[in-house]
Amino acid sequence: MSDFFDKVKDQADPFKKLLSFIPGFSGYIERQNRRDADKILRDTVARRFEELWGRASNLQVELVNNGMIQYVDDMEKAALALRTFIDKISRAARGYSGLFDATKINEEELEAIYQFDLAFFTIADQIKGGLDNVEASLADEAALPAAIRNLTSLARLAVETFERRSEVVTGSGQ
Repeated sequence: MSDFFDKVKDQADPFKKLLSFIPGFSGYIERQNRRDADKILRDTVARRFEELWGRASNLQVELVNNGMIQYVDDMEKAALALRTFIDKISRAARGYSGLFDATKINEEELEAIYQFDLAFFTIADQIKGGLDNVEASLADEAALPAAIRNLTSLARLAVETFERRSEVVTGSGQ
């Protein structure tokens, strides 16, 4: 994650670079760069989950087309959890605290946030596998309910992980 932050920092505009020479102002610039990096990262995660949500929606259509209407509601639960996660991560306030905020993010909390961010990519890979499993289970109706339940659990895990991350960012989990 530090490579990602360094990339954002290196792309700072000349005005920010000039202001970084003012004593005490560099900390503000660094926090702003972290906020920018946080927003870029959350946008990237949201795009990945949008793709997964699209696949889940397409699988709902396949269930209908294959006459497996009884599973559509269960599949909708998974799709709804994915949509909830996407909305939460897309619309969250820019991360980390500002110069005059009462809550400051220390290095330990920042490391925890980075761990949550990494978890989003891991969960996305697990959801992709869950979608693959649901798709494969269309041919084996006996395995389909378990595959959909697993997918729903993974999608809910994404929402729970974001909420735990938010607690670290806002300091409400302490």
